[in-house]
Amino acid sequence: MNTINPIESKLAILSLLFAATMWGIIWYPMRLFEQAGMSVVWVTLIMYLTAGIASLPIFIKNRYRWKHVPADLLWLALAAGMTNLAFLVALNEGQVMRVMLLFYLSPLWSVILGRWWLGEKLSLAAIIMFVLAMGGTVLMLWRPEVGFPWPHGLADWLALFASLCFAVNNVLSRKLAAVPMALKTTIILWGVVAVSIVVLLLQQASLPSVGLSVWLSAVLVGGGIIIAMTMTVLYGLARMPVYLAAVIMLFELIVAAISSALLTTEMMTVQEWLGGAFIFVAAFGIAQVEKANR
Repeated sequence: MNTINPIESKLAILSLLFAATMWGIIWYPMRLFEQAGMSVVWVTLIMYLTAGIASLPIFIKNRYRWKHVPADLLWLALAAGMTNLAFLVALNEGQVMRVMLLFYLSPLWSVILGRWWLGEKLSLAAIIMFVLAMGGTVLMLWRPEVGFPWPHGLADWLALFASLCFAVNNVLSRKLAAVPMALKTTIILWGVVAVSIVVLLLQQASLPSVGLSVWLSAVLVGGGIIIAMTMTVLYGLARMPVYLAAVIMLFELIVAAISSALLTTEMMTVQEWLGGAFIFVAAFGIAQVEKANR
């Protein structure tokens, strides 16, 4: 059994906290780009294309792996592409915390899909967490004047869609455990690129009429933030138990709450905060279930 020394353990925690912080504030540069005249889909394409090009040496080095599980890797690319694009668009279109909390239903979907696809045992604790999360979702989505608690608006639908796609991404990553994490990450980056291109073609979108500085900024965000987040997550996951990493990544919600309070005028109701608390507790609980099952 491999052991991790204390210094590596601390660095792994710091790496995951850094990644969670970046994901908690990624919505802000997206909105700045939108204000500058470049849509979120275009920004996503440029960012991930930059990161994808930087990852090509990894892909070339591990290209022989494609012979073993090509179909599953392609599904992983598709799921990851839809996850990232839907999540970023939702953050731009809706309330930051509302989108974040609805997205954090993904650990619950992962448990259900793991039971369905991989035959993993669904414990009583997992069922309780699922019921708690669903209760929180109902609280967040319910409007007395509307009636049945369906998502309201594009942002809600995209956040829920992203959470489900992310769960598919997690289950496929687990299924592809034998594939090097670096190769899976490369596939994910190019999956986002592919999905972004398809969406832009469907939208018949023209090139944004923005200055060179905006294009360069998008490249720098992709070459800096996206690659940094990817590398720090990889470092942390390689040195932390999955359940502990899941708990640490919940720090993203705290960062999102603080940043949205400081940088926007968005306000959540008491009902939405209560529903979000249920979802947060359920996500934390699922991490503990993972710990108990190890």
